[in-house]
Amino acid sequence: MSVILDVNGISPKFGNNCFIAPNATIVGQVTTGDDCSFWFNAVVRGDVNSISMGNKVNIQDGAIVHCTYQKTKVVIGNNVSIGHHAIVHGCTIHDNVLVGMGAIVMDNVVIHENCIIAAGAVVLENTVVEAGSIYAGIPAKKVKQLSEELFKGEVQRIANNYVLYSSWFKDKK
Repeated sequence: MSVILDVNGISPKFGNNCFIAPNATIVGQVTTGDDCSFWFNAVVRGDVNSISMGNKVNIQDGAIVHCTYQKTKVVIGNNVSIGHHAIVHGCTIHDNVLVGMGAIVMDNVVIHENCIIAAGAVVLENTVVEAGSIYAGIPAKKVKQLSEELFKGEVQRIANNYVLYSSWFKDKK
């Protein structure tokens, strides 16, 4: 059974058509839009500050989303994919972003729209990721502009696919 808990009297609030895997954990001040999904072993902890998500956000298997007490919250826009085992902490992610598998996004990072953070990248504190770009490496640096093909073939495709995948697990009545 999913772990959905209130913290200090504040419970997570979900939009319409969201999927929560049986072993996902979502606690505290978490607010989502519609068509979001929380996959197996994902942890979203709004216990020390707020986490807000737009529509079509997917938090993939083993990913962690958290904040810093009295310092940083997490704001995630629309059509955002947080890859398997990624860590997103105390940052702002604008619309149409793919955070690759195993990437780490640290406090006070701002990722502007239409970006890819490559698998395994480490985006250090206070980094501002330029709109329409791909960042990779440790520490993450801009490696190139995001092409239309990659935008459609990765960022949009993955966000849309996770809405589809969610439907496979929902109760069909």
